[in-house]
Formats: sequence, C-alpha cells, structure tokens
Amino acid sequence: MRALLLREFKGPDGVLLENVPSPTADGRRTALIEVHAAGVSFADMLITRGEYQVRPPLPFVPGLEVAGVVRQAPPGTGFAAGDRVAAFMFGGGFAEEAMADPATMVPVPDGVDFAAAAGLVVNYQTAWFTLARRARLQPGEQVLVQGAGGGLGVAVIQVARALGARVIGVAATPAKAAMAEAAGADAVVDATEGWPDAVRAHSGGGVDVVVDPVGSDRFLDSLRVLRPEGRLVVVGFAGGSIPEVKVNRLLLRNIGVLGAAWREFLETDPGFVAEAAAALNGLVADGRLNPLVGATYPLEDGAAALRDLADRRAVGKLVLTVR
Repeated sequence: MRALLLREFKGPDGVLLENVPSPTADGRRTALIEVHAAGVSFADMLITRGEYQVRPPLPFVPGLEVAGVVRQAPPGTGFAAGDRVAAFMFGGGFAEEAMADPATMVPVPDGVDFAAAAGLVVNYQTAWFTLARRARLQPGEQVLVQGAGGGLGVAVIQVARALGARVIGVAATPAKAAMAEAAGADAVVDATEGWPDAVRAHSGGGVDVVVDPVGSDRFLDSLRVLRPEGRLVVVGFAGGSIPEVKVNRLLLRNIGVLGAAWREFLETDPGFVAEAAAALNGLVADGRLNPLVGATYPLEDGAAALRDLADRRAVGKLVLTVR
C-alpha cells in the first residue's frame, strides 16, 4: 500500500511517499480500516521533528486520525465490515490502510463526508472535552478562542456555539479570521497588540471561558479578560513557549486555570471516546454542528500539509485525501 514514511526526524522534509506492507489486524483486539481521509494535526508535525512527548522508533508512518470504511473488526465491538468510521491511533494514519483499537473508533454521522469526519475524533472530541467536561460551559456564557482560525480553534468555535455560547475569536491573519467567522464566531479580533481591549469591548467587559491552544504571551492577557469565576482552559502551546502564572492572580480575581489533555484523559477513562462521539453525533443530527475542513491535499502532498502547519500558513483543519 502507499504510505507516508518518516525515516529521519527532519520535520516535513523527513516524510516520503513509499510502498510499504499492508497492516494486519489480529481479529481480536484491532480493526482494519480502509482509509479515505486522514487529518493532519500539530502533533503530527511535532512527531516528524522528534519533538512530541512520545518519540517513535523509525521508520514510522505518522497520522493520528483517519476516516474510512471498516474492512475487518473484532466481534462484539459494535463495528463490522462496511461501517463508515473515524478513528484515532498513535501513528499509521497517513496510509491507504490503518489499524485502530475499536475503543477509539466512532461512527461517522450520515451526511458527513470522510474529509470532514477525519477531524471528528481529535479536534472535535478535544473541543467537547474542553468545553463540556473541563470548563462546564453553560448556555449563554461567552467564550474566547485563541488560535481561532486553526483546526482546533474552528472545532471549539463550532462546539461552543452548538452548546449555546457566544464566541469571540482571536486570529492572526485575515484568512484565519475569515475561517473563524465561517465557523460561526460572533466576533473576531486581530491578534495584535490591543486585542484584550477589543475583546472587552465585544464582550461587555470580559468572558466566562478562554480556550487557549497557543500559550506564550497570549496566556496572561487571556487571564486578564476573564470575568470573576471565569475559567481559562489550557489546550496546548502552539506559540512555542510554556507560560507561568502567579497563583495570587487566581486567588484575588476568583478565576481558575484548567488543563484539557484529551488523549491523556483516555488513559483514565477510555469510554469517553464513545460518550463524546454520541454527544457530537447528536449535535450533527440536530443540525447544530457541521464539521468544517480548511484545506485538502492528496496523500502524496502530505509533507506540504505538514510544512504549512509548521510555517503557520494553515487555515482551518488540514486533511489528506487518500481515496
């Protein structure tokens, strides 16, 4: 089968299209999926650099999320050959076939194509975990989304709106601002000096929840735009540095900082994948959620997609079309 193979930790330049042996599911614990689309994430890019928290042995097929058709599934899992599914795995997704643990597989809702479904596991489940589970978002609250034009930012905007929140996005370029607006943000501000004042103006003084996948110098200003009893949820550090906070700020302003690491949470509660999938699929069925794709690339251009992520040119969710 065709696959993108990482032979050196050289970033996107280390990824090459090659023919490799097809994976073989054991029939008892893993399922075999005919991949139609694969999501491209910031974590994939870090893996190609050797900078992710898990450094895989080489050669390695990257790709953490796929959408496609089940070819073979263990009995008793609720999945069977022919089912349309999306799935999460640690590597193996940038290929024509991939193996997955059925516990990380979710059914693709009717009306959602494979390209859109490729982001339903990592990005949209992370958004649901961040907002519904960690922030305990309530209808009518206001949410600020950093990195609003990226793949995760778009998912957070859409899920927050579906949950009845008003959403303000912070975006770094006009193209990313347009993507955030297309996702449903009520207002989008430019990520330049002075954005906190713009957020206060749009929100009437402050927001209830901040979702921050950027970190770096945005973090402290994000704390400053929280209302009393507001929550800032840390999702990642795409800005490149890990910020710190003096806890007296949290005490005196009655605000909180939370972490939302969806993949790590699954080690504690593996059943959360099915729980979140049911909730998200319900939102899709009700017409309250329509997953968006920013750009698609053929499998052979996977390195270009990773390069666009690394150079911060990516707008919305990037997806490799495999079939």
